[in-house]
Amino acid sequence: MDNVAVVVDDLPAAKAFFTALGLELEGEATVEGSEVDRLVGLEGVRSDIAMMRTPDGHGRLELTRYHTPTPRQSDPQAPPNTLGAHRVMFAVEDIDDVLDRVKPHGAELLGDLVQYENAYRLCYLRGPAGIIVALAEQTR
Repeated sequence: MDNVAVVVDDLPAAKAFFTALGLELEGEATVEGSEVDRLVGLEGVRSDIAMMRTPDGHGRLELTRYHTPTPRQSDPQAPPNTLGAHRVMFAVEDIDDVLDRVKPHGAELLGDLVQYENAYRLCYLRGPAGIIVALAEQTR
């Protein structure tokens, strides 16, 4: 897999959130033109993208803010079992530290931080544009 894309309405806030989560900004660009229109199946596309890289260098998250056409609104409070909903999970070394870093950027727990068997501490939280982000800290 090359990357996962997330459409956001506030690109600077999304970059700050994922930076606090531990990702690094790899690059930014504005994309537009007939090739982009044909690629995504929309007319008049103009969007800014920020490519975020995981600390291990193996994963990337593309944050996209569309200027045109106007993005469709979705339910930013949709529950995790919504058809087509996105959830991105990150392996972390200290889940408490990560939660402390992302809460100032608007992250809210969806449920509880739980101990799953003897293997993981896990939680789901809501991030930018309503995306559900899961965190997993291996405990054994």
